[in-house]
Amino acid sequence: MSNTKETTENQSNETARLEAFSDGVFAIAITLLVLELIQILHPQKGESLLKSYLNHWEPFLAFLIGFLTILICWINHHHVFSYIKKTDSTLPWVNGFILLMITFTPFPTAILAEYLETEGKFALAIFGFNYFMIAIGSYWICAYPYNKSLIDEKDRKLFHYIKLTYGYSIIYTFLAFLVCFISIPVAILLYMILFCVFAYPKEFAMRFLKRKQRKLRKPK
Repeated sequence: MSNTKETTENQSNETARLEAFSDGVFAIAITLLVLELIQILHPQKGESLLKSYLNHWEPFLAFLIGFLTILICWINHHHVFSYIKKTDSTLPWVNGFILLMITFTPFPTAILAEYLETEGKFALAIFGFNYFMIAIGSYWICAYPYNKSLIDEKDRKLFHYIKLTYGYSIIYTFLAFLVCFISIPVAILLYMILFCVFAYPKEFAMRFLKRKQRKLRKPK
């Protein structure tokens, strides 16, 4: 009995360490976003501070989008790990993939800030492709612990719909990526909708589950 309890505690400590390490990576990625703003700290000669910032609004918009991206990814990462109770030798690598995409986010954010006005469609497409890769990582970080039974049995039903949500996000972000080459405003609108959905991942998954349950209860 004591051995079982000790094993459970060790597994819990491993998942806690994995999440703590991930939190540090998220924090560093958000910090890196500020570097793009620091580059416009000093206005050009003869230009007022306010005028300089108004003429260089793109980095501020890119910073806001990048910050929201990383924040919402952190919210979802924390949400998923609240259900993961055990780990194995592969889960850190799966988690590492999504962290790789998060640490990459400041780069397409900088491209978006630099080229939004001149090559907006291509710049937004690069940023959108990063969303697509994050969606793949988000699905993988759900599918792997679900398939390997690293979550409690009582949570499997809800977690299944959480996994489905991220699965659909892969299709959604790929379509939004294609729209980037057609219309910048439409693509930005699609990403705003994505933000709204994944800002509250648990509530959206619960609504998804309840809707499915209502359909099953309807008489045929």
